[in-house]
Amino acid sequence: MTSKDLRELLAHRLLILDGAMGTMVQRYKLTESDFRGDRFVDHHKDLQGNNDLLSITRPDIIRDIHLAYLEAGADIIETNTFSGTRIAQTDYDLQEYAYEINFESAKIARLCVDEYNKLTPYKPRFVAGAIGPTNRTASISPDVNNPGFRATTFDELKDAYYEQAKGLIDGGSDILLVETIFDTLNAKAAIFAILTLKEELQKDIPIIISGTITDASGRTLSGQTVEAFYISIKHANPVAVGLNCALGAKELRPFLKDLAAVSNTYISAYPNAGLPNDLGGYDQSPEIMRDYIKEFVESNFVNIVGGCCGTTPEHIKAMAQAVADLKPRPLPVIETLSNYSGLEPLVLRKEMNFVNIGERTNVTGSKKFSKLILDKKYNEALDVARQQVEGGAQVIDVNMDEGLLDGKEAMKTFLNLLMAEPDIAKLPIMIDSSKWSVIEEGLKCVQGKCIVNSISMKEGEAEFIRQANLVRKYGAATVVMAFDEDGQADTIERKVSICKRAYDILTTQIGFPPEDIIFD
Repeated sequence: MTSKDLRELLAHRLLILDGAMGTMVQRYKLTESDFRGDRFVDHHKDLQGNNDLLSITRPDIIRDIHLAYLEAGADIIETNTFSGTRIAQTDYDLQEYAYEINFESAKIARLCVDEYNKLTPYKPRFVAGAIGPTNRTASISPDVNNPGFRATTFDELKDAYYEQAKGLIDGGSDILLVETIFDTLNAKAAIFAILTLKEELQKDIPIIISGTITDASGRTLSGQTVEAFYISIKHANPVAVGLNCALGAKELRPFLKDLAAVSNTYISAYPNAGLPNDLGGYDQSPEIMRDYIKEFVESNFVNIVGGCCGTTPEHIKAMAQAVADLKPRPLPVIETLSNYSGLEPLVLRKEMNFVNIGERTNVTGSKKFSKLILDKKYNEALDVARQQVEGGAQVIDVNMDEGLLDGKEAMKTFLNLLMAEPDIAKLPIMIDSSKWSVIEEGLKCVQGKCIVNSISMKEGEAEFIRQANLVRKYGAATVVMAFDEDGQADTIERKVSICKRAYDILTTQIGFPPEDIIFD
């Protein structure tokens, strides 16, 4: 199945996603021996609670759960791989089994779906490879006394997600579902990995992306609003974008409405069965949840519905029956505008005048900032950025091109600290350097949609294409300088010629959105 096939299906009917895997596993009252099986009987760590491992040690249980959801009416079955990365499996010292866990999980779901597709070929069902957020965050320090520290890196996440995605595709997944996103930088690492896998396999893999709003503030755990989150991940060209987990359907509704208003993709929603009770359980009945989900559909908010924590086949059956005759959300026509994001969105609307870029956080443009960075007084350097925000800057330019600096390390250190300051991080970041390695280091630190400053053809067309492809995979916009192999354009004719050549390469060869190109 291709992305086009899935989009055509979603244009005509609602699809039902399954419900919670963990809730169903709990019903089996499993013991440590169930999780160990014969294979891990002598493993040196406790394994109870590692639900993903059951795809190897108790595949019969995972198969029964999938079949129960299919019988209830689910069109899309998620693999048992929410914690299937080697990063998450490190807790159990099972990181070397990450690929196998994903492969076997996808294989079980594939067999179940194929079984049902043979019975009712007129109603196709699909396997969604579930890619959870891991138990580490790339945007938030776990140490309150060291806000610049990170427990993981973009590259570690990217490699772990690549391994997981490959296992899921090799095992037979139709779709990759990046879900329960509490930190958009983690999601961007997953997207980078999936896009890399697609390139290597020369295969169109449909992607669904689902974020998590953690409380009534309407933001992810790492601080992004719904619109900023959407802007940050839409470079993945997902078939659907949605919200799941953390909240019940009632609490999720206003944020789902916000997402539907700005997204020109299809929308998914699979909330919890209400809010957790005092014991951490979920009490909302299938009938109550059904009514909320039906109202989502009637309000033209969604195309895919299902359940997260606390939901069961009974919940999914009630939903499927309630929406069987309802129409899915039609794709809206949304004006194409240049947009960027930090924790909050910046959309360049026609009625806006100048966009102010704060350039005092630039070691080549501010002696004060340069001295602070050279003296490693990063917290004081943050005050310079804060003054830019208070002065009306709409984008913050960060440049570390100084001969006495390790530009990559300075960029990483400063941006990690800046990301911990919501009053500054709310703005999009322009990552500014004459060195590609420094730019790329910056792109690995920021969860929002950045602006790269800059790329050009001065090192030749091949290098220009390589850098532009990476800018796209990181989900950034870019400034393009009027340079080519012969140097900087010095006449109007040369400027026009070089810019047109760059534009044609970006838009026709790479698929770069025109609204993400800024000419200088």
